[in-house]
Amino acid sequence: MTASEVAGKVVWVTGAGRGLGRAMAVALSRAGATVALTSRTESSLLELAGELESSDVDILPASIDDARAVSAVVSEIVRRRGRLDGLVNCAGISPIFVRSEELNDDDWNRVITTNLTGTFTCCREAAKVMLPQGSGSIVNITSVHASVGSARIAAYSASKGGLDALTKTLAVEWADRGVRVNALAPGYFHTDLSADLLNSPHGEHIRASIPLGRVGKPDELTGAVLFLIGDASAYVTGSTLTVDGGWTAW
Repeated sequence: MTASEVAGKVVWVTGAGRGLGRAMAVALSRAGATVALTSRTESSLLELAGELESSDVDILPASIDDARAVSAVVSEIVRRRGRLDGLVNCAGISPIFVRSEELNDDDWNRVITTNLTGTFTCCREAAKVMLPQGSGSIVNITSVHASVGSARIAAYSASKGGLDALTKTLAVEWADRGVRVNALAPGYFHTDLSADLLNSPHGEHIRASIPLGRVGKPDELTGAVLFLIGDASAYVTGSTLTVDGGWTAW
């Protein structure tokens, strides 16, 4: 795969302010893509844009929980760039680590609203541009927990499992109009989102369950994103690519 396969593409990255989203935005920009960056925190996006030192970066802060804001972001991308070729849905939360019988309605709804409903909203609004174009690639970031059960993360697992199913449905619906939809399912990576868990007593169990013997680094996920957004995956849709170091449930 060469950088030319994403060079010149306009790619929107949600959750770009930190962690995996930030790493993906950096990789796409360095491969020559024009990147539109969305996160709730504008300051983190401005810091990232300064690091990239590229004129092909658009800072568009918003919360994916807000459907009107998502629609406005897509409209602004099209106003500035004239099209939208790719979307990487990285925005997500996992703030709850309790047994299911202790999980309250507010926490459940907050995770589902962000990780599943918010991601669907981004897919829908991006498709309104991509489908008339007859081309586009959407990558939804799910998780190994979409298909493997683990304790204390019921809301997160449900949201990611739903997103996996949504990815397959959208792929079938939009394939005949040139829009591909795939999922990327990471295992455990060093990010702000995973720090507390990896530093807890459970972290030892997680590391022991990874055949490669370590937790991943965010930039070790970027090759998969470049592949799925780029032309090398032109015949790939409805698939889930797992990057987890061989992790097994603990």
